[in-house]
Amino acid sequence: MAEDWCGWCGERREVTEFGLRVWSGRVSDTYFARHAYVRGHAVVVWRGRHVAEPIDLSPVESDLYHREVLTVARTIRDCFRPATLNYLTLGRPGEHLHTHVIARYPDDAGADGPLPVSPPPLLDVSDWRADAAALKALLN
Repeated sequence: MAEDWCGWCGERREVTEFGLRVWSGRVSDTYFARHAYVRGHAVVVWRGRHVAEPIDLSPVESDLYHREVLTVARTIRDCFRPATLNYLTLGRPGEHLHTHVIARYPDDAGADGPLPVSPPPLLDVSDWRADAAALKALLN
């Protein structure tokens, strides 16, 4: 059941403030980030009932969700050829379950550490749309 105050619950959207939907799996939607420090940053959002933590999923739901996160990760790796990937499932009270899958490169803004915590820059719209289309084509 959707929570009235949750921005991710309810109807599925093609575009959100975060980015453009590039894939819908069985239990999640994936959005390609418009604000990012690197090419290849997507967010996989749980699409079932409102859940804030992965431990609140049933074993079957957890398996499906994490398989979809890994599907997105493999596709980002194949599309953008990063050196590695970071996975961030961050929680705040009441927040909807979602996982950031972020490509990392030897020369990115984080160099040998994490990416900055300040708000990321807005990507060039034509490059962002081209990257989103490429990722969407591979995922579908």
